[in-house]
Amino acid sequence: MLVGFLASRPGRWLRIVTGAGMVVGGLAAGSSRGSAVALVGLGPLVAAALDWVPSAALFGLPMHGPELRRELGVFEEASLLEGLHRPSLREESPTLH
Repeated sequence: MLVGFLASRPGRWLRIVTGAGMVVGGLAAGSSRGSAVALVGLGPLVAAALDWVPSAALFGLPMHGPELRRELGVFEEASLLEGLHRPSLREESPTLH
């Protein structure tokens, strides 16, 4: 189902990249149409960043990502930055010998 994909991690990244591309491309155009495209691009960009799926409301489903995934039976957490590891704090200072 399309709504399930949009709520998933790859779907959220696709919406972020698409929205950012529309914003950058619209602003680069430098025209009133470009500004309109940039304004429209803010929709998917902000919605994906906040984990909202507005199109889910058309199917009578909750718009908030965690509730939507629970409703659809998808139990994976769709954290955008899953898998990125922070550098560990070193107890020793790195020195050259």
